[in-house]
Amino acid sequence: MKYKILEEKTVFDGFFKIKKATVTYDTFDQKEITADRLCLDRGNSVAILIYEKDTDCFLFTKQFRYPTISEPDAWLLEITAGSLPHGDDPEQKVREEVEEEIGYEIETVEFINASYVSPGGTSEKSFLYYAEVNSTDKTSEGGGLKSEQEDIQLVKLSKERVIQMYHNKEFQDTKTIMAIQWYLLRN
Repeated sequence: MKYKILEEKTVFDGFFKIKKATVTYDTFDQKEITADRLCLDRGNSVAILIYEKDTDCFLFTKQFRYPTISEPDAWLLEITAGSLPHGDDPEQKVREEVEEEIGYEIETVEFINASYVSPGGTSEKSFLYYAEVNSTDKTSEGGGLKSEQEDIQLVKLSKERVIQMYHNKEFQDTKTIMAIQWYLLRN
């Protein structure tokens, strides 16, 4: 099956980009569709589930997320994550994000998967990892980068509490839910 981009232009160019394209693509019944499509081009991302062995806790972040203001609490509990600039190594970038956001140095990371966040509207592909640390691996304050206007809180939750919250459907972030599911399926 084939597709052809007839026209493509950037209709918004800020922190994110929005592209608009007219595309023609083959259908499963050997016909063709021509349609206008939009794409939020925000680049790729990295995320990591971190388990602190000596405390039997998972490490999460909590920060204000403007797109979630329709919820009673716009401060979202999620795994450590960040944008992946084009050309950067995902594994190295996830290590940097962990240090910036929660102040831990991690040695070994395990790659879980890479997946498109929402392919119906965005080009973002997220690289998901897992790591185990000890409390002695916390070497700096974390909290995010002030130059990026970040204000990130480290939240430690016991394994038992995370499992309970998962079963109670308390997590609202897809990458966090996916990472917890991965952990539960492998253990």
